[in-house]
Amino acid sequence: MPVIEKMGLNALHRIDPEAAHGLAIRALRAGLAPAPGPQTSARLHTTVAGLDLPNPVGLAAGFDKNATAVAPLSRAGFGFIEVGAATPLPQPGNPRPRLFRLTEDRAAINRFGFNNEGMEAICARLSRRGAGVPVGLNLGANKTSPDRAADFARVMTAARNHVDFATVNVSSPNTEKLRDLQGKAALSALLEGVMDVRGATPVFLKIAPDLSEAEIEDVAEVAQNSGVAAIIATNTTLDRTGLASAHAAEAGGLSGAPLFERSTRVLARLAGLTDIPLIGVGGVSDAQTAYAKICAGASALQLYTALVFGGLGLVREITTGLDALLARDGFATVAEAVGSKREDWL
Repeated sequence: MPVIEKMGLNALHRIDPEAAHGLAIRALRAGLAPAPGPQTSARLHTTVAGLDLPNPVGLAAGFDKNATAVAPLSRAGFGFIEVGAATPLPQPGNPRPRLFRLTEDRAAINRFGFNNEGMEAICARLSRRGAGVPVGLNLGANKTSPDRAADFARVMTAARNHVDFATVNVSSPNTEKLRDLQGKAALSALLEGVMDVRGATPVFLKIAPDLSEAEIEDVAEVAQNSGVAAIIATNTTLDRTGLASAHAAEAGGLSGAPLFERSTRVLARLAGLTDIPLIGVGGVSDAQTAYAKICAGASALQLYTALVFGGLGLVREITTGLDALLARDGFATVAEAVGSKREDWL
């Protein structure tokens, strides 16, 4: 990590996590962050759900909630980025404090509650974005909505001409009863509504890591029958096993290193149930964890929490290291390695 980036991270870690995140976004917009462009090679280049990716390492939703830093993030080395979540109406989210840095665990807990400026403002920014890596929008529902399934379709309608993919997010633990929409009947109805208005936009589904075996099977079946283009596995967890931080008992979703094994096992299980491309999220912090996700069944990856501790320079470290690991094991492309060690996670 460059000395100046290390100094910046140390400074950000001395202040409130949400305030630090806001400063990071402003620094990006001001051009004060690495901008090497998308990292790529013949091995790293891949195609997922019809999207042409220079590399399989993406940015997860939540970092740029309001799509205010799409251009600099597109130049930060990622193969694709996802912004949002966006809800039909603006909403403030849950009361502060609602983001906690668990340094000892290389993790974070958040209970934001889909705070965002609303679909109109976000889609207006996305409509003005220039050329770059594929950009997707995470779809959400308003907390007070009488019909949350309809909210997803509303945001899809607003965004479909401005994004390369859209993600149905029914797996956030921070909006009461949202995860109930992962049930078989509810999820089928919700996806039908979104698919009806998506146009040509690929629809992804983001699921929780806390599903039972039977629930994972139901999700795979519904996703297959609904025409979902990819499954993102997984969102944050409610589990707190083994945490050392003083913030361990805070309510919200846990992300970062402690989620790696749980999310990767869900990923591997899904890979045996469906041929839908999978995007691995949860605990990706270096080239080795990125490679493990791919070998477990992921066609692409996303990260977020690791950036809190490793900075944007981590993206280049992961892509460079991933390229080397693929070469070491004789894989000519990322696609060749997908699922090659899935059995290790079952």
